[in-house]
Amino acid sequence: MQDSEILSEFRACGALLEGHFLLSSGRHSAHYLQCARVLMDPMRATQLASALAATLPRDVRQQINKVISPAMGGVIIGHEMGRALGVEAMFVERPTGTFELRRGFSLNPGDQVLMVEDVVTTGLSSREAIKAIEDAGGVVIAAAALVDRSGGSADLGVPFHALISLSFPTYAPGEVPADLAKTPAIKPGSRAA
Repeated sequence: MQDSEILSEFRACGALLEGHFLLSSGRHSAHYLQCARVLMDPMRATQLASALAATLPRDVRQQINKVISPAMGGVIIGHEMGRALGVEAMFVERPTGTFELRRGFSLNPGDQVLMVEDVVTTGLSSREAIKAIEDAGGVVIAAAALVDRSGGSADLGVPFHALISLSFPTYAPGEVPADLAKTPAIKPGSRAA
């Protein structure tokens, strides 16, 4: 898929939002990608996951035997990536603030894992998910996301592949431009403010 086709999919379902948003990273932005909206259509989710899987080098695809994503945002794309790669898909969640495998999910020592996100902005959540996977005995051989909002600057500590890379500006709390600060920030993501 070309970048224009990918953005068209986001626009078609109202997933590319404009306003004042507080991101999970704690940063502010005038743009928000609501991946849950683009993934709510199972056919679109399958198509996007297949396109994302195709961005992975063949040798990496052949090594992966598990896909793990962080809840909540990564669950659907993680499941679809598992389908695209023909491997089991699980997720980590934060019942007490730190990612962990639950619900009977477990890894065998040395399992080769692809960590999958919906959107990466700073990479903090991704690195936390990778640590949880490694703590559970997995070896994260690569990471993938539908959208890299970092414009290529996020360092996840493993090879990182994104379906599309965007560089919408984000701002630290004390650096929000005056025109954006005039509008109250909303937090449309899954983590509490």
